[in-house]
Amino acid sequence: MQLIDFMALIHPAMAVIVIFPLIGIAVNMALQTRQRRLQTVDGGTSKIPSLVGSEHVKFGRWLTGSVVGITLIALAYSIIFKNIIKNQLWSQKPLQFTFIILMFAATIASLIFLYQAKPKLWRVIFATLSGAGLVILGCQEGVFRRTYEWQVSHYYYGIAAALLMIFSLAIVPDIYQDRSHRWRLAHTILNCIAVLLFIGQSFTGARDLLEIPLSWQQKHLEKCDWGKQTCPTSSNYPSSNVAQILTAPKLFI
Repeated sequence: MQLIDFMALIHPAMAVIVIFPLIGIAVNMALQTRQRRLQTVDGGTSKIPSLVGSEHVKFGRWLTGSVVGITLIALAYSIIFKNIIKNQLWSQKPLQFTFIILMFAATIASLIFLYQAKPKLWRVIFATLSGAGLVILGCQEGVFRRTYEWQVSHYYYGIAAALLMIFSLAIVPDIYQDRSHRWRLAHTILNCIAVLLFIGQSFTGARDLLEIPLSWQQKHLEKCDWGKQTCPTSSNYPSSNVAQILTAPKLFI
């Protein structure tokens, strides 16, 4: 494996180490928070501690930052290795290169400001800027979007989940201020959708790992017909070796 192959593993490794454990914790906290609210709605008591709600918010904030962060890492890998370095963007298209760098910086800064923003207007502005930054970066050359199968695309699932996480972070203060519980209901519905997207991410991510070849294999696999699922037979492969493989004794354990 070369450096580019190791770099490709950062995104899935962080998903396993960071994202999915946080999802489990956040979902567990959400279920406990709802259960405690139902138990105490009419003045009853609950064995679930009252701090479970604040813990749910804390882990939810961590989850949002982690999801957006890992999305940026995945986009950065594709853009850097499959666009910037491949096309020598810094010299061939310096304006586009500068634009990409500024978009990464602006997206990260907008997310940081979103965490700090209190007024509703600023939360809307920074949430919009953060989401727009992800979408714009995702439209850059080098990012494999699988648009021809968008309904099972790892990219579209990931962007949708990240946008839902940003929206959930932006409406947290409104959930506690709204007495009609409409924001709470919206938060619950959207995050249930996000959980389904994360489940889809696990399947599509595993599939993509099987489909992405190592860097040294790429030039050979480009000769394959993916529609017919066939690859040309190499004429450079010694026929004597083929015969030895076919006639070698089979060992059964």
